[in-house]
Amino acid sequence: MSVRATARIVATRAGLPVLAGEGPLAVRRTRAEGPGSRVTVIGAMSAPLGGDRLAVEVAVREGARLTVDSAAATVALPGRLDGAEGPAHYDIRLTVADDARLNWLPQQLISAYRSELRMRTRVELAATARLVLREEQVLGRHGEPPGTLLSRLTVHRAGRPLLDQESAYGPGAPGGWDGGAVLGGYRAAGQLLCVAPGFDERPVEAWMLGSTAVLTPLAGPGFLVTAVAPDALRLRRVLDGVLDRVLNGVLDGVPDGVRDERGNDVPDEVLDAYR
Repeated sequence: MSVRATARIVATRAGLPVLAGEGPLAVRRTRAEGPGSRVTVIGAMSAPLGGDRLAVEVAVREGARLTVDSAAATVALPGRLDGAEGPAHYDIRLTVADDARLNWLPQQLISAYRSELRMRTRVELAATARLVLREEQVLGRHGEPPGTLLSRLTVHRAGRPLLDQESAYGPGAPGGWDGGAVLGGYRAAGQLLCVAPGFDERPVEAWMLGSTAVLTPLAGPGFLVTAVAPDALRLRRVLDGVLDRVLNGVLDGVPDGVRDERGNDVPDEVLDAYR
């Protein structure tokens, strides 16, 4: 039997008035390292399996700060009846109000062999909202081929589209997904999205972060880092090189991985507008 479950989180300046999970989606208040609240999503059972429909709904009210992470990677697994249940669905809906900030930092999503998952992330940002969003996909567990993964991320800011992109990997995906124009034979792909009103006045320029990662400006106040890597560890190293500076304001010196293709430091102004 397939599972239907929704986790709901509401953050305000005063705390977390709504913190509720169902089935495999357990949510716990954890200690925040800075201002605001922190919530960790804990997988209480194996999911998503074929036919499951899971959802996470997060609302950050005006002036609040919230970080959401997860205790472990999410593993998409084949269904109990060898595909008869259809694909699993995982929907994430994030809403961030004016002068609020959301750091959405889950662990990796692993697409296991013979699994089929359709994932949709939808973000609604107010005009003065701030967002850091990290997504990482690992195609297959160690030594196995990937499952089928379709993922779409849409972001609206002040009611206008800011980002809309879709990716498809594994059996049944459009041809070329594993070719040089997409993954180039790598098995880990990810992105780091940063949006803040400060980028209106200080827009970001495109910047290479090595041979398989790039920082690109959006048609609005923010930037997107896109990367591929041989494995999850090296993918995280690249994304965290930027993330650490954005979250912690570590702008003196450049962590490993935050350099252009010639080994030069990424300019401070690329990241400074987020603070």
